[in-house]
Amino acid sequence: MVKYLHSLRRRRRKRPADQHPGDQRVAVIGLGRFGSSLANELMHRGWDVLGIDTDTRLVQKYSDGLTHSAVADCTDPEVLRQLGVHDFTSAVVGIGTDIEASILVSSNLLEAEVPNIWAKAISRQHGQILERLGVHHVVLPEHEMGERVAHLVTGRMLDFIEFDDDYALVKTVAPDIATGVPLGQSQVRSRYGVTVVGIKRPGEDFTYATALTVVEKGDVIVVTGKTHAVETFAALS
Repeated sequence: MVKYLHSLRRRRRKRPADQHPGDQRVAVIGLGRFGSSLANELMHRGWDVLGIDTDTRLVQKYSDGLTHSAVADCTDPEVLRQLGVHDFTSAVVGIGTDIEASILVSSNLLEAEVPNIWAKAISRQHGQILERLGVHHVVLPEHEMGERVAHLVTGRMLDFIEFDDDYALVKTVAPDIATGVPLGQSQVRSRYGVTVVGIKRPGEDFTYATALTVVEKGDVIVVTGKTHAVETFAALS
């Protein structure tokens, strides 16, 4: 049963004209270190975040920084329905050591047909169970941090690695502005401050990119550069 619901009105950054607000809503279930880090990063990136936890203290701690928050037990599918999570396009299960709760919540989200479900696993065995249930993305915390997953949840990137000196490596679908001509003529580096270092075509392996490489529509590319630059470039996809 939902015991507490907090809503917060805040100014939102302007959304791209072609992006519906419903595409930028995510439910984060479990507000421990991983879930709260992820939720805060998504808020920073302009997403609407519903944060949920059974611990009143955690919900109160993070409520002012989230769009909505609730003290609730999402192992009950009726609670998810009351919160409207079935209308979200993305949900993240960040529950910590309670494997049973993690599995039950993930099952409920799958039953509610949430299109994109991410779940934290505390072991590879736990991750395998989640994968067998049908969870779309399983995150092992020793390999993934909340900030990195936030970039992936937005749907703009296929993979994202950020280094300490504000430098990032990103895998993304090639935007139209980089296709149809050799990379040396596309001016990707001079216009966007990024370098395309690898390319993968459907059914083929990754290969190094050169100035003579012609990127085609649908190709997956690996791009490097300053974090802000690669984020901006990937958003063109």
